[in-house]
Amino acid sequence: QLQLVESGGGLVQPGGSLRLSCAASGFTTLQDYAIGWFRQAPGKEREGPSCISSRGDITNYVDSVKGRFTISRDNARNTVYLQMNSLKPEDTAIYYCAATKKGLCPFSPSLYDYWGQGTQVTVSS
Repeated sequence: QLQLVESGGGLVQPGGSLRLSCAASGFTTLQDYAIGWFRQAPGKEREGPSCISSRGDITNYVDSVKGRFTISRDNARNTVYLQMNSLKPEDTAIYYCAATKKGLCPFSPSLYDYWGQGTQVTVSS
């Protein structure tokens, strides 16, 4: 059973940056999984993902974060990162990482089998 743990959320001013991390707990490994970062704001539908293939050679982003967010992975450290720059108040949400073996970088959340508990990101002055 793969267990995912997100970290790195917090409060940041508009225009600022944060880096989120998604790690596998215990003795499980992320290297065989594509990883997606999704987000959900109160009262809104889940949005995303920013996704990366298991080898890290394919990435894709939802339009709302293109050019501002970068997903990367370090399989040696068993961690996937989401670098978020030029943050806006509308980026405020709980951010979840999810893992799947169903595709290289799938966009549908229904294709992801494992989910973390989420980390809160708040963008406010």
